[in-house]
Amino acid sequence: MKHLKICLALACAFGSGAALAGSDTLRYGLEAEYAPFESKSPSGQLVGMDIDVGNAVCKTAQLKCTWVETSFDGLIPALNGRKFDAINSGMNATDKRREAIDFTHVIYRVPTMLIARAGSGLQPTPASLKGKRVGVLQASVQETYAKVHWESAGVSVVSYQDQNQAYADLAAGRLDATLVQAPSGQSGFLDRPEGKGFAFAGGAVRDDKILGAGIAFGLRKGDAALKDKLNAAIDKLKADGTVKSLGQKYFGNADISAE
Repeated sequence: MKHLKICLALACAFGSGAALAGSDTLRYGLEAEYAPFESKSPSGQLVGMDIDVGNAVCKTAQLKCTWVETSFDGLIPALNGRKFDAINSGMNATDKRREAIDFTHVIYRVPTMLIARAGSGLQPTPASLKGKRVGVLQASVQETYAKVHWESAGVSVVSYQDQNQAYADLAAGRLDATLVQAPSGQSGFLDRPEGKGFAFAGGAVRDDKILGAGIAFGLRKGDAALKDKLNAAIDKLKADGTVKSLGQKYFGNADISAE
């Protein structure tokens, strides 16, 4: 009976999720369709800024990384459903998302910009985009921004489960523009053959309440031990220049500082 009670106690501890702090494995959740943040190489290997950051965090925290793929709009439900332990998928820490999950310290920050056909004259403003169709990634902060700032002014905001679908419709003329994180737009579309004839339109849009303070790992509320462990690793990697070096590798000389 004593052994049974011990086993039941251990089962409860693992069921609560509290046992992760004592585990040597960290399960990341991601959508691998958003280069250069996370995507797959021709051989099927996960590659990108967040993959390298995630591996560096695991090495620093002495954890083993595993990766679980799902759609971007399914990441928060899957996290809270305990399908994995942390979201690592180019997700901005916003006030709205903090209602459902917690976040680590911000790791880096990138601008959000509009892509349209070169010479179109479009600008990321309600007046310029009135009557136009703008593609966004479903459940992204770009979708929220476009709906809040543009939709009421007569802009048709079209949501896609996969950003690559938005790029395909833009190239085919079914969209007038797409709103994306700038590095993703550059490497995921503008640098590719299908992006020929397109360019960033105007400057970066800003709304810290909607777009957030920067990109961080999403965690379940209450996972304090895991949060502390990951924050310590993130702070070390920012201090020793690893995050900056990876930013230069994937984003060029763009300022990714979140300070």
